[in-house]
Amino acid sequence: MSTGPGADSAPAPTSTHESKTGGTFSSLKIRNYRLFATGAVISNTGTWMSRITQDWLVLSLTGSATAVGITTALQFLPMLLFGLYGGVIADRLPKRQILLVSQAMLGLCGIALAVLTLTGVVEVWHVYLIAFLLGMVTVVDNPARQSFVSEMVGPAQLRNAVSLNSANFQSARLIGPAVAGVLITTVGSGWAFLLNGLSFLAPLIGLLMMRTSELHASVRVPRAKGQLREGLRYVRGRPELIWPIVLVGFVGTFGFNFPIWLTAFADGVFDGGAGMYSFFNILMAAGSLAGALLSARRRSTRLRMLVAAGTAFGLLEIAASLSPTVWFFSLLLVPIGMLGLTTNITANTSVQMAADPEMRGRVMSLYMMVFAGGTPVGAPIVGWISDTYGARVGFASGGVISVIAALAVGFALARVGGLRLKVDLRQGRPHVRFVPRERLATAA
Repeated sequence: MSTGPGADSAPAPTSTHESKTGGTFSSLKIRNYRLFATGAVISNTGTWMSRITQDWLVLSLTGSATAVGITTALQFLPMLLFGLYGGVIADRLPKRQILLVSQAMLGLCGIALAVLTLTGVVEVWHVYLIAFLLGMVTVVDNPARQSFVSEMVGPAQLRNAVSLNSANFQSARLIGPAVAGVLITTVGSGWAFLLNGLSFLAPLIGLLMMRTSELHASVRVPRAKGQLREGLRYVRGRPELIWPIVLVGFVGTFGFNFPIWLTAFADGVFDGGAGMYSFFNILMAAGSLAGALLSARRRSTRLRMLVAAGTAFGLLEIAASLSPTVWFFSLLLVPIGMLGLTTNITANTSVQMAADPEMRGRVMSLYMMVFAGGTPVGAPIVGWISDTYGARVGFASGGVISVIAALAVGFALARVGGLRLKVDLRQGRPHVRFVPRERLATAA
C-alpha cells in the first residue's frame, strides 16, 4: 500500500511487495476465485479464437497489414478516449454487477459477428464496427474485472491471483489459436466467432454462483465532482505508480503489436498461411504461460525486475526481426512471450498493490488506458511501417522503442530512489548494479 504522497513514499527499483502466502496455485483454494477462473479460461479461449480469426478475416478481405492494424486500433480506441471514465464507474458501482452486464454484451458482439460471417455478407466495415463496440464494453469491463480480483481473494493473495489470471489467459491462448486454425481451414471463420459468443455463458454462470457473503468488502466511492481529476492527481504524485504505467504504455503501444507482425511474417516473410500464423501464436502463448506461472511462484514484486524484463523483451524483438529462418524466428517467440508477460504482470501487480482500495478502479483504468489504449496510436503506425518498409523493420522498431523506454524508466526510478549506477569489474563481484548514493560516496 502507498504510505504517502510524493517521492518520499516511492520505493527504489529494488523495493518489493511481499506475499505472506506461498504456492503457485494458492488463490484457487478460494471458491469464488475458482468459479471466476473457470469461467474465464472458457471465455478467454473463445476470445483468442475470435482474435486469430478476426485478424485473418481482415487480412483475407483486404490483403493489408494496415487494415489489421486499423481493426486492432478501433478495438482499443475507446479505452484511450474513455478509459478513465470506466475506472470512475468501477469505483462507484458493485463490480460483480458490472461484470454480469459487460460479459453478456461481449458475448452478444461475438454472436453478431458470427451471424454476419455465416450468412456470407460480412464486409471489413462490419468487423471495424464490432471491434469498436467490443472496445466500448471493455472500457468498463477491464477496470471492474481487474479490481474485482482483490474482492475475491483479499490483499494476501492478490499478487498470486493477478499472476494466475495471466496464466489463465495464456493457457487459453495456447488452445484458442489452434482451434481457430482448424475451424478456419475446415468449416470457416463464422463458427469460430459463434463459439466465442457462446463461451461467455461460462463467466456469467460463475458470477451468478458466487457467494457474495465471502467477498471482501470493497470501498464504494459516492458520486461526486472531480473524481477523474482526483485519480490523475493521485497517480501523478506517486512515482511507484506513474513510472510502471509509463513503461507499460510504451511497451503496449509499440511493442505488443503482434497481430500485425505475426500475420505479416506468416503471410509475407515466410510465405505461410493461417496454420503458420496459429503456430506463431501458440509459441508466444507457451512462453507467456511460462512467464505467468513463474510470476505466480514469486513471493515478491520488484521494480528492477520490471525494468530488466522490459529491456530484454525489446532486445529479443529486435533479434527476431533479423531472423534468417522461420525456425529461428519461431524459437525466439517463446522467450518474447515469457518476458512480455513478466513485464505486464510485474507492472500490474506493483500498481495494484501500491494503490489505495478506494482509488484502485481509477488507477487500473489509467493503467489499462495507457497499456491497451495506446494501441490505436501504435497499431496504425506500426502497420504502416510494416507495409512500407517491410515486416522486419516494423518488428524491430517496436523492440527499439521498448528498450529505450525500459532503460529510461529504470534510470528515473533509480533517481527517485536515490540510487546511482555502479560498475565494478573486479572478479567475483556484480559488474553493474544500482546502489544508494551514500554507499557509492563512501566507496569512493
